[in-house]
Parts: sequence; C-alpha cells; structure tokens
Amino acid sequence: MMPNLDKGNILYVEDNPDNRSLIRRVLNSEGYSVIEAINAKQALEKLEGGEIDLILMDINMPDMDGYILTSKIKAIEKFSTIPIVAVTANVMRGDREKSLQAGCNGYIQKPIDVDTLAQQIERFMIRSNNV
Repeated sequence: MMPNLDKGNILYVEDNPDNRSLIRRVLNSEGYSVIEAINAKQALEKLEGGEIDLILMDINMPDMDGYILTSKIKAIEKFSTIPIVAVTANVMRGDREKSLQAGCNGYIQKPIDVDTLAQQIERFMIRSNNV
C-alpha cells in the first residue's frame, strides 16, 4: 500500500547529516515532505520560503541552540502557531521542561524510535490542526 504523499511539510533543524537522513527516510516513507536546515539561519530562511506544518528541532546545535531558535520562531507572529517538537538526546531531569518553556509543543528523545516516530508526528499534526 502506498502512503498518502501529502501529509504535510516538516522542517527538520539538525546539524548531524546521519540524523537528517534517518528522519527524512522514515517520514518520507510515511508521506511527509521533509525540508532540512542545518542551522538557525537556514531554518529561518526555509520558514520564510514555504508552507511548514511542523518543526522538528534539534536542541544541541553549534551556532544557536534549539531553545533560543524556538523562542525566536515563536516570537515571529506568522510562525508562532507552527508546532515545534524538540528532538534531543538531552534526557536529564528538567530537559523536557526546558524545551517546553522555550516554546516547544512536544519532546522526542534520541535515539529516535523509527517504529513510533510517524505516530508521534501524527499526534502533533492532529493536535495543531485542532487548535
């Protein structure tokens, strides 16, 4: 059975090429279009350039961390309603809360569970469509 190829556009902000490749393959196979950005500057450019339904945000990036970038995106009115999900290896006590305080709408731990990722993404997409 072929997946529905128009489930939405996901911006994945991640500096690690292996992580980008894995997420792209998993989400493309589920019918999502994945737009990639390797840093904050690219992420903001990609947001300006198209219709983004959801942002997957790496937290640990070299130029600007995902907490700061999330806060910046949420402060821009036309992007403020786009759901942002932290995708991070930061799993210490308080890391989830710090992501949510920065403006993230959810939190997915690395390493990614490829068997449940599409369902997790779908829940965030449905939740954002019901807002």
